[in-house]
Amino acid sequence: MHKLIIENLTLRYSDGVEALRDININIPVNKITVMFGPSGGGKSSLLRVINRLNDLTDVDHISGKVLLVDDKEIAKDILDPNLDVINLRRSVGMVFARPVVLPLSIRDNITYGLEMAGEKDKNTLEGTMEISLKQAALWDEVKDRLDEPAIALSGGQQQRLCLARSLALEPELILLDEPTSGLDPISTGFIETTLQELKKKYTIILVPHSVQQAARTADLAAFFLQGDLIEYGHGDELFVNPQDERTANYIEGRFG
Repeated sequence: MHKLIIENLTLRYSDGVEALRDININIPVNKITVMFGPSGGGKSSLLRVINRLNDLTDVDHISGKVLLVDDKEIAKDILDPNLDVINLRRSVGMVFARPVVLPLSIRDNITYGLEMAGEKDKNTLEGTMEISLKQAALWDEVKDRLDEPAIALSGGQQQRLCLARSLALEPELILLDEPTSGLDPISTGFIETTLQELKKKYTIILVPHSVQQAARTADLAAFFLQGDLIEYGHGDELFVNPQDERTANYIEGRFG
């Protein structure tokens, strides 16, 4: 089953840059799909399309379909102008390269989104907070300091807090845009291990910060170059035996 079906997606910004050209890709459920390639390839633009963040930028043209498929195999087109974007962003969580914690306590960083969504029951809020922090492999580190400011956490902990905040809303799909680019190797390892556990319940799309991370984490991998999807396949095959010379050259460090 596929969680996301992208058909003939083309995106051009108002400055004339064609960020994505006729992209066709199916994202399977409960897998980590890695989108990698050099800067300017279109990876982050694609994540912004999926989360409708491009609504906030100057887009000259967008066409195609981006279908989000629920558990009943009912698809809704993310590009539909009548789509409820707030509900979409509950279904499609996003974690950015730099952790953006709210100027609140650790506890309130998790419960704030739930309260904005209408949840008032204290037991539900506390229970969901604990589950989310455990899913993000952060609970044991913060369970005795939940009322401390979130900004006091280390960079790696803040990134996992942002992940937990997204998980609290029980998204169908999690998007991660270079979530470990500013982290040390130990924190990076924590995040990568956490993702392997999370894929048992969630569908994950990851833009990694390196080819090495892409190879370590990918169930499936898509190589993007200058707005084109060059190659897409199983990670254990694509990184060992890429079919396109451009993919091979990038993996082997000849450019990028």
